[in-house]
Parts: sequence; C-alpha cells; structure tokens
Amino acid sequence: MSVIVTDAGFASDDWTAGFEGEGALDLASDTSIDAIKDAAGAAQMIRIDFPSFADGRGFTLARLLRLNGYKGRLRAKGHVIADQYAMARRSGFDEVEISDELAARQPADQWQFRANWQENDYQARMRG
Repeated sequence: MSVIVTDAGFASDDWTAGFEGEGALDLASDTSIDAIKDAAGAAQMIRIDFPSFADGRGFTLARLLRLNGYKGRLRAKGHVIADQYAMARRSGFDEVEISDELAARQPADQWQFRANWQENDYQARMRG
C-alpha cells in the first residue's frame, strides 16, 4: 500500500484509473521531456518515480512539464522525504506518494510542517 501526501496531510489514494491506460503516465526520473511532450498533454495524471531521495531529476522533470504547459495532476512517487516536500510542491507536484513504511517513520505532522511551502522559501525571506 501507499500513502498520498498533500498540503492537508496524509490521505488514501483516490486515483482509480490505474497507470496502464492512456489517461496516466508512469515515468522514470531520467525520462527526457522531449520524449514525452506530446503524450503528456493528453494525460490526466503523471507519476514520476524517485528511486532515491538523493536523486533530484524528478524535480527537474516536473518543473519542465509545468513550463511546457502540463496542467494535469502531477505526483512524485517513491523515496521522497518530508524535508523535500516543499521542493516537490515548488517544482510543480500536486502530491507525493510514499510507502506505508516511510509514513510510519515520518508521520503526517512532519509533512504538514512543510505544507506552507509558498511562504517559506528563500525569496520570501529576502523580501520580508
């Protein structure tokens, strides 16, 4: 099983369409934006895998998708830790999918602590 993390905390997965059909794309973090530009526009959901919390390529891919006009649901999946939640949201992800084991090690309050990602960034601190 997995847990979905949003700004409101932990939730169950409400995506029931699966990732095998045309409505969703399941991407590796090293996917080239050029290889998926056309397919991404038709997808309702894109899920980008994070094989390690030290692998930040998924953040770059999410940002490039948003810059190229992707408006659908964007989910980070895998080894994303609570400390990375604000970065995930800033790069364009709507939610993060983590394992039950990670959710037990990093409870909802640790993720919600970073849910004010729009206010607590470097530029906001420099302006204020």
